[in-house]
Amino acid sequence: QVELVESGGGLVQPGGSLRLSCAASGNIGVINPMGWYRQAPGKESELVAGIMSGGSTNYADSVKGRFTVSRDNAKNTVTLQMNSLKPEDTAVYYCNAYIYYPDSDSVSVYWGQGTQVTVSS
Repeated sequence: QVELVESGGGLVQPGGSLRLSCAASGNIGVINPMGWYRQAPGKESELVAGIMSGGSTNYADSVKGRFTVSRDNAKNTVTLQMNSLKPEDTAVYYCNAYIYYPDSDSVSVYWGQGTQVTVSS
């Protein structure tokens, strides 16, 4: 089994910054990709940012230029730096990891417990 533990989040004023971190532990195979989703009240979950082990990234259009995703492959961690936050960024943010197990040629998807980000004055 794999556990994703998130840290960061909280309340910040518009224009402020927050940093989310996520660490994977347990029976870890090959993590690819790793990233962040979010879900706002009354809305569907959406991909915020994802990153492959080689460093390639993708972002939701709404966060491009404001958010930066990074990962440390050796430590199995992923970080989301969020700048210029807007009220519409308010949501529960979830860490996500797709893990490939070569021995069984299988892929499993894991989720963190979620962390609340609230952008409000």
